[in-house]
Amino acid sequence: MDAVVKQLVDAVYPDEAGLAGRVMELVEKYRPAVAEHRERFSSPAEDFPLSSDDAVLITYGDTFRGTDGAPLEYLYRFLDERCEDTITGVHVLPFSPYSSDDGFSVIDYREVDPALGSWEHIEQIAGEFRLMADLVLNHCSAQGPWFQRFLADEEPYTGYFIVADPDDDYSMVVRPRALPLLTPFETAHGQEHVWTTFSADQVDLNWANPAVLLEMLDVFLGYLARGAQIVRLDAIAYLWKEAGHSCLHHPNTHRMVKLFRRVMELVDPAAILITETNVPHAENVSYFGSGDEAHMVYNFSLPPLLLDAVTRGDARHLREWAGSLKDPGPGMTFFNFCASHDGIGLTPTHGILSDEEREALIATVTERGGRISYKATTDGQIPYELNINYLSATTNAALPEPQRAEQFLATQAVMLSFAGVPGIYVHSLIGSENWVEGVERTGANRTINREKLEFADLERELDDDSTLRSMVFSGYRQLLRARAGEPAFHPRSPQRVVAADDRLFVVARGPYTEADREGTVLAIHNLAAEAVLFTDRRDRYPWSEDRVTRDLVTGDLVIPTWEGELFSLELEPYEVLWLKF
Repeated sequence: MDAVVKQLVDAVYPDEAGLAGRVMELVEKYRPAVAEHRERFSSPAEDFPLSSDDAVLITYGDTFRGTDGAPLEYLYRFLDERCEDTITGVHVLPFSPYSSDDGFSVIDYREVDPALGSWEHIEQIAGEFRLMADLVLNHCSAQGPWFQRFLADEEPYTGYFIVADPDDDYSMVVRPRALPLLTPFETAHGQEHVWTTFSADQVDLNWANPAVLLEMLDVFLGYLARGAQIVRLDAIAYLWKEAGHSCLHHPNTHRMVKLFRRVMELVDPAAILITETNVPHAENVSYFGSGDEAHMVYNFSLPPLLLDAVTRGDARHLREWAGSLKDPGPGMTFFNFCASHDGIGLTPTHGILSDEEREALIATVTERGGRISYKATTDGQIPYELNINYLSATTNAALPEPQRAEQFLATQAVMLSFAGVPGIYVHSLIGSENWVEGVERTGANRTINREKLEFADLERELDDDSTLRSMVFSGYRQLLRARAGEPAFHPRSPQRVVAADDRLFVVARGPYTEADREGTVLAIHNLAAEAVLFTDRRDRYPWSEDRVTRDLVTGDLVIPTWEGELFSLELEPYEVLWLKF
């Protein structure tokens, strides 16, 4: 018996004798299968299994389509033929059969959606890239077999879901959507109101029932046995429901994260657990726990603050927030991203942007073709999310395409310079724009950044140097190549935000260890439409005797202007310099 497992299980389910033993039976059941995948990827550092070589692509399984194979086969072709020297991991968003929300209403957790492919295709990807899999554990599909058997009053599913009285007071419950919390369903014994936090088709699971814990641990370990190296706990903050509580960040939710972390450690110590909690920063980082919860948390404040910086040409808020980030500690880091399958969350900007600045951001997004999503609060509906493609959001469509590519790539370079692991949404990597046709087709705001592409058409655009897609893709690959292998860009390497002109975002990275002293990198990003001068003191950096340095991105020598112990560099509009000493 593992002492940590027993302590956590007994704390959450004090009346369930023998439950910890059943958890350990699952661990032993899956340990041999997981061990077959364990040595596939090396661990370059003792305190974290990823390095500066690593970048994770975020994509749906059917982003690419064609006539000669399943969508997952086309995804593998894209990774293998176009990304082999730049992308090392891939987050395949929910790949199980589903009924709505583009995969996040899971019908059958143990199968691959036949419209995408098969387990063979998933395992092919996992064989060459670090596979990140979603565990959608707050809810499942109302059309799935678990809930249908609940409606038929079949055991053990009668206890899998949360029946509630619609006359009770739920005003304390934090809502992520502007939709009813409870949904009425006809069951074998009459109408029941069931808890549905996200939508009527996404029925919340009852984690107070130990059978649900065992069911989902079995799914979780099954993903690891199929080769997943990273598992994402979707919407984890809402997991535990209790009357008289906000049902956000419940203590038992944190205990569940600790339990999944411990179970993961017992079967694969090199695997990584990541939590998805789109909440203000202080709440988000609480999921690091005391080094015993998530290995990575999403850096949710980065996308809106970076968007604010580039649209206003003013990086002050971004700089001040980045300067406040604390090293989470050994074995933990941030998952940095700009775009994802969802929108750009506004919640993390509260306390950082003023109401006026947030309204200006909303106005810019609307002007550039985006949509705004709202959520219900005790004060009424408030803007919750900006739904827009990140390239469309951050660039001026009136500019020539080469300038748009430079402007967009400057934002991506900022993200890549941060301490942590970069997560790159596929439509950012390949230079997509707003998919307005998709929104008109589905009526869902988030579809604007979930375009489905014919693979042959994509290849033609990527091979044509005159297209925006090609400019963005080649520029992105150049940044990733520059980053790879540099100790200063290790996920756990220290970062120091450097004071500069407000139009610049500047960060010094490294060294990761004392032996890497000469690997310090100064990353300077001009987020404005005009040339800007950067000036700093010589003694802050390990300059060589000839007082020159090299730009990692272009490979060019960089010779600054010197005035005593001060050096200066002029950056052109949206120019990026990653200077290695």
